[in-house]
Amino acid sequence: MSLDLRGLKYRHYTYLFCFLALLFCACHNDAWRDQRHIFNYNQASGVSSTDPAFASLQSNIWVVNQIYNGLLETDSNLNVIPALARSYQISDDGKRYTFHLRTDVFFHDDSCFASHKGRRFNAGDVVYSFKRLIDPKTAAKGAWVFNDKVDPTHPFVALNDSTVEIRLLRPFPALPGILTMQYCFIVPQEAVEKYGKQFRAHPVGTGPFRFSFWREGELMVLKKNMNYF
Repeated sequence: MSLDLRGLKYRHYTYLFCFLALLFCACHNDAWRDQRHIFNYNQASGVSSTDPAFASLQSNIWVVNQIYNGLLETDSNLNVIPALARSYQISDDGKRYTFHLRTDVFFHDDSCFASHKGRRFNAGDVVYSFKRLIDPKTAAKGAWVFNDKVDPTHPFVALNDSTVEIRLLRPFPALPGILTMQYCFIVPQEAVEKYGKQFRAHPVGTGPFRFSFWREGELMVLKKNMNYF
């Protein structure tokens, strides 16, 4: 069994090596070794959801981290660096964060999109994902990251397709670090609406691996995203 790790960022290496260690212990079928672009993920403690909004368990966090991305991430020295965002600025009063987004990122191919082809990621996806996270109807595990911190009227605003603002009630210097958390990873509205409650078991992201299938309690298979940025 082999897997080409070139092009993935550091944060994915750590998790992949953990996954592969489990895989080599569990997989002895020579047929798997030729499938270089398939990553078979076995999690002993079980995955309960692949929805970032519910990524509270380590087992969920590991798989969510392979399928999705956030605006920011941490490097090998735990410095906060851009991911889906190219850069960001903080207003003088510390209450507005303006993110300039990448324009070369696409969601994974999925039937929720026109022609089953993944569309380009944009600022509207950030607004949707963050609003969904704090919506009481979602009842997300990660709602706390924004609760009582963002402007209740206009907390997230898309200024254009590649620029988004987060508006705070008061300065919150920890925000960039918070945005690296899996709760804040970006999801497409089309997938959430198409799959409803089953979105937990049919993730669609922008990350280095895309979802293939999941037999709960048995096996989850992720395929390498050949268009990963």
